[in-house]
Amino acid sequence: MAFTAQDVKKLREMTNCGMMDCKKALTETDGDMDKAVEFLREKGLATAEKKAGRIAAEGIVKAYMDGKVGVLVEVNSETDFVAKNTEFQTFVGDVAKTVADTNPADVEALKAEKCGDSTIGDILTEKIAKIGENMKIRRFARIETAGVVVDYIHAAGKIGVLVDADAPDCDEVRECLKNIAMQIAALSPKYLSSADVSEEYKNHEKEILIAQLKNDPKNASKPDNIIEKMISGRLAKELKEICLLEQEYVKAENKESVAKYIEAVGKKIGADIKINSFVRFETGEGLEKKEENFADEVASMIK
Repeated sequence: MAFTAQDVKKLREMTNCGMMDCKKALTETDGDMDKAVEFLREKGLATAEKKAGRIAAEGIVKAYMDGKVGVLVEVNSETDFVAKNTEFQTFVGDVAKTVADTNPADVEALKAEKCGDSTIGDILTEKIAKIGENMKIRRFARIETAGVVVDYIHAAGKIGVLVDADAPDCDEVRECLKNIAMQIAALSPKYLSSADVSEEYKNHEKEILIAQLKNDPKNASKPDNIIEKMISGRLAKELKEICLLEQEYVKAENKESVAKYIEAVGKKIGADIKINSFVRFETGEGLEKKEENFADEVASMIK
């Protein structure tokens, strides 16, 4: 598989590695981007996809709450200017309410749902024609709970979070869950706890760590039992970073974990608080933004 200069640039942006290292990685992996990332990680040159989730599209994430139902939706636009448009934001709010009311199976089913006298899909088409910019309903999440669900929207819709918990519905619990939602927005955990991490993922990460150690002259000659301890320690540290309940609670002064913080709030109110799930959307995450050259655009208009 051949690769281009743009591929090298993209890999550099994903990993923060040098241009020549990225070129070598793509050469060694026959242009396979995913394998090239792993090649760089194994060489100890890249952190775990440091920039793979960078923001690359405009739009907003919006929440809608209705008692025991919480909804997050992401709708993308071409420019940030349109994302700030009141009409666009009202439409996204209508989409979120429709998800709460109708519980559609997916985006296509959502487009067929009624909103007033029209369907969501027809309204979307109308907005595209009126505003003059392409828009897309990208994804949504809906949580209906027997406990408590709270939302948190950061930076006017750049990041949105829902947190669902089995707990009594009171001010103390809602404040606790709001704090947890802020933690999720800031640190972007992938899992609720290490118990939710698959053995396949753990084994894959162990393979990466083994390759890193073998490629490090300082560690390559160490005994297998020492290597195993080093791998276990590094894996445990990684899991602590990506699992919500094991993360260090950012507002704590004594470096307690999120789980300990929740436990402390539970003791204070005399009831258990159990986090069931969470959802985190970041606007444009994983989407590639169209690169535009203003000078070229102007030149093309006057030809």
